[in-house]
Amino acid sequence: MVNAAILLRRPLLVTGRPGVGKSTLAYRIARELGLGRVLQWPVTSRTTLASGLFEYDVIGRAQAGQAWYAAQHQATDPSVDAGSPPSDQPVPLDIGDFIQLGPLGTAMLPHRLPRVLLIDELDKGDSDLPNDLLTLFEDGWFAVQPLVRVKRQVGNVTVYTSDPGRTASIQDGIVKTRSFPIVIMTSNGEREFPEAFMRRCLRLDIPEPGPEALGALVAAHFANRLGDVQERLVQDFMTRSAQVDGLAADQLLNAAHLVTSGAYSYRDEDRAEWQAVLEAIWHPLNGDGADWGA
Repeated sequence: MVNAAILLRRPLLVTGRPGVGKSTLAYRIARELGLGRVLQWPVTSRTTLASGLFEYDVIGRAQAGQAWYAAQHQATDPSVDAGSPPSDQPVPLDIGDFIQLGPLGTAMLPHRLPRVLLIDELDKGDSDLPNDLLTLFEDGWFAVQPLVRVKRQVGNVTVYTSDPGRTASIQDGIVKTRSFPIVIMTSNGEREFPEAFMRRCLRLDIPEPGPEALGALVAAHFANRLGDVQERLVQDFMTRSAQVDGLAADQLLNAAHLVTSGAYSYRDEDRAEWQAVLEAIWHPLNGDGADWGA
């Protein structure tokens, strides 16, 4: 499914319970294909398409403009000491200093190789966001409106990106992609998406891991440090997960860490104390309580 999404240039909608590794898929793709840092865009109920594309600090530019005007006026005032150091002289404002591309906007830059974009928990966003995203991906470009309005005066502008310490050059206020980004969108199934959206993206459902997969997960993190306890711990986790309608895999790793730390014992005489600790660690994801079986 990942290969199909890359070849078809379609977003991949990854669904499954919390903690099954939906977000991790994006990082694995970037690592295996050598595509660099993953651009992560966490979605909330207040998220809009514009916020993912770029941010324009209007207030900051206005304040800087006032300071520049005051410095310019002071520099041209005859009463000002002519021996002022050069660092005190006014510097013209650059609109690019007040624009930063968001994760989505950075992914759409004309990179030589595609960037991996993780749109996390898309189902928490506004109902219009999925269709807005599809329009953007199909067009393959977007306009940075503050730069479009001044393109005749400034032309080529350097702006900040979501990559720390990195900048990008934008011509005439238009960002046009060259290599379509690898878009991984995660959903916890909290709501349905529009049919037009589902038709234009591929879907991958990650099932809950079984005992063998959980055992491999624990072994990958802790090697053989759990010894014979590992199988028993995984079995207890599966039992608890069935009681509370599902647990996340990282909750199992938390318990494994406590076992390997030596702070808690897994001996039968300490079973009651250990069960109390597990009940606190393996709490239900939906907030509902459930009694721990004998």
